Amino acid sequence: MTFLTKKHVSRRKVLRSATATLALPLLDAMIPAATALAQTAARPKPRFVGCFVPHGAAPGYWVPEKEGALTAPLPFNWKPLEPFIKQTVIMSGLHSRSAEPPPGATGADHWVAAAFMCAVKPKKTAGADIQCGTTIDQLIAQKIGQENLMPSMQCAVEDPGANSSNCGEGYSCTYTNTISWSSPTDPLPMELNPQVIFERMFGDGSTAELRNQRRKRDGSILDSLSGSLNTLRAESSASDRARIDNYTDNVREIERRLDIAMKASTVAPTDMPVPVGVPQTFDEHIKLQFDLMALAFQADITRVGTLLFARDLTGRTYPESEAPTSGFHGVSHHGEDPRQIGLLSKINQYHIKMLAHLIDKLDKTQDGDGTLLDHSLVLYGSNMGNSNQHVHYDVPHVLVGGLNGKLKGGRHLAYPQKQVPTGNLLLSILDMYDIHHDSIGDSTGRLENL
Repeated sequence: MTFLTKKHVSRRKVLRSATATLALPLLDAMIPAATALAQTAARPKPRFVGCFVPHGAAPGYWVPEKEGALTAPLPFNWKPLEPFIKQTVIMSGLHSRSAEPPPGATGADHWVAAAFMCAVKPKKTAGADIQCGTTIDQLIAQKIGQENLMPSMQCAVEDPGANSSNCGEGYSCTYTNTISWSSPTDPLPMELNPQVIFERMFGDGSTAELRNQRRKRDGSILDSLSGSLNTLRAESSASDRARIDNYTDNVREIERRLDIAMKASTVAPTDMPVPVGVPQTFDEHIKLQFDLMALAFQADITRVGTLLFARDLTGRTYPESEAPTSGFHGVSHHGEDPRQIGLLSKINQYHIKMLAHLIDKLDKTQDGDGTLLDHSLVLYGSNMGNSNQHVHYDVPHVLVGGLNGKLKGGRHLAYPQKQVPTGNLLLSILDMYDIHHDSIGDSTGRLENL
């Protein structure tokens, strides 16, 4: 595809005021006239999202009936992904060996979310000598994120202090609190507060006092940049003006929701710690975190994001789900009771509905010659299969997105039980980003047919 433009704008261009910096989305004017997009520095960049949820999936509700082509209706748990079935790959049969206790040791099992994206069994320690493995999000960020304002962003939707007494038999809470590690001994904090993420995306290093003054005076970072935005619009084509307007509308909407969250957090419920700036409901919180991630992708502020849906052993309920009063961990121990399994499946489906919120956002956002979803890969999974039995084989994993044509969707890949470690999936994902390692964690080779 070729774009013709009269005025060239740098892909790295930002608008600045005394208190704010605004990165811009990819515009036609950033592509030199009469040049194929794929031959320019503005060619679509790959993105990666990694999402982890504990406590497995309800047996009987998530594995497609047949291997091969995916067809609607999808199994109950995955139903929110039906609009994106052509870009979805469901994998069954994988074995999360890294979530099992090391030989001769006890107490891993529940408390090793950190192993999800590195396939390494964490060192059993409750002290400072923690050790796990470098996660694939950070390996990818080292490859594609070094020219971005934020090489990667790590998000959470549950306060790490909420269940701090439940961190495993002799295992550090760190293994539960983060899924991103920049090295085997360097865990990265998952940011709970959307306001903090927003400031990292659009602040310019000014002090919190200056930013607060700007909010009171201008109301929006866009107001402090109005002159620059008006000039840019006047010099832009009709299609670029539409993209600028869509992008700034997204910024204003997130600012509006953050303002509501900051005001509402002063009356947070006593049974759920909610720091300032964090929405009180899980539903609004996770959607806001995902919207910030999509906005960061759109403006090329970052190309790598991770989100921790919940901490192991969480008793959190999800009022917006079809199982509004069921505690997540409690119902995961369903005792093979069909009714309890059904309630767990409703929580599982609700989580996928939240994932679909991000997928839909990426799918509706133009990015060069396609959409953000066309250029992204989203990994979602758990390290348990049937949580009632605490087994770590037959664990649910799904990939969504096109990754610049490197992933063929619309498929169910069924692997033989207990034979294919999740490390094989991670190794294969790295290959898609042109990161070629001999192994990662417990991998025994590449994932066949991916």
